[in-house]
Amino acid sequence: MASHRRPKQPGRTRVTVLTATAAAAVALTSQTAQADPKPSKTEVKAKVDKLYEEAEKATEKFNGAKERQDKLQKQVDTLQDQVARGQDGLNDLRDKLGSVASAQYRSGGMDPSLQLFLSSDPDTFLDRASALDHLGDKQQEAIAEIQNKQRALAQQRKEAQGKLTDLADTRKELGAKKREVQTKLADAQKLLNSLSVQERKALKAEEKRADRTNQRAALSDPSEAKPATGRATSAYAAAQSKLGQPYVYGASGPNSFDCSGLTSWAFAQANVSIPRTSQAQANIGQRINSQSDLRQGDLVFFYDDLHHVGFYAGNGQVLHAPRTGANVRYEPISNMPYMFGVRV
Repeated sequence: MASHRRPKQPGRTRVTVLTATAAAAVALTSQTAQADPKPSKTEVKAKVDKLYEEAEKATEKFNGAKERQDKLQKQVDTLQDQVARGQDGLNDLRDKLGSVASAQYRSGGMDPSLQLFLSSDPDTFLDRASALDHLGDKQQEAIAEIQNKQRALAQQRKEAQGKLTDLADTRKELGAKKREVQTKLADAQKLLNSLSVQERKALKAEEKRADRTNQRAALSDPSEAKPATGRATSAYAAAQSKLGQPYVYGASGPNSFDCSGLTSWAFAQANVSIPRTSQAQANIGQRINSQSDLRQGDLVFFYDDLHHVGFYAGNGQVLHAPRTGANVRYEPISNMPYMFGVRV
């Protein structure tokens, strides 16, 4: 016979616990949604631009460490070559000294007066004795020269060792700066990847429109762009030939550039050597403080730490390698905090 007993109802305590748990779960989900909303395309772009700027700061430090490494390596190579040649010269002097000593030993085993008494040709013996005295003087000179060579060689070895230590430290610094740049760029890419495909396409379209708009603005009134010096004009023309080439940190041409890589490469095409980093480039040439005094081809520097540089293009525009994800292009000088210009 089937049972008609009513199912057992949950106790009041159990109902209260379940209700409280469900409410807490709903509240937690609501708080999480409120605390971590998906950032908008505009917010992502602002964060990415900030990361790119930080990466560029690190890039200029990376460039400085790379430049120091290259100079130290050349100095080490030169010193090591000098040490090797010095050691060869020292060995030659020792060989010559050994030959003199051997000659003296062969003829110096007997008292000179006895050698004279027994000699069948006293005149010849006296000539030889005089020659041996002369060899003795030469031997003393050779010993003094060897001692001087040894001291110089020890100094060169010490200097080379110091340079090698500096080189090792600089290589560590270079590795650290490289990792810093790569971390910033990876963080920026993660942010970009958080956008939808349509949003990423929209950002790329905005970049292309900015390139076209700024190029038209830069070339709209060429008469306004007064040329700077002849070599600056040549360097500027070389930079113009690289419009559209990509920004790559640490690159100095000919197919990709960072900001100071573009300016140093362009001046090299004009047979002018300038430093590699933006901070070092800021200390050359004639300082131009007012934007109104700038001429086409002048270097222009931005941000308090001078971590960005480009060419003044005239019409309030700068020609530069902007940042990762962008190409060499024209851009309004007002887009960045202008510090001063330099006429090379």
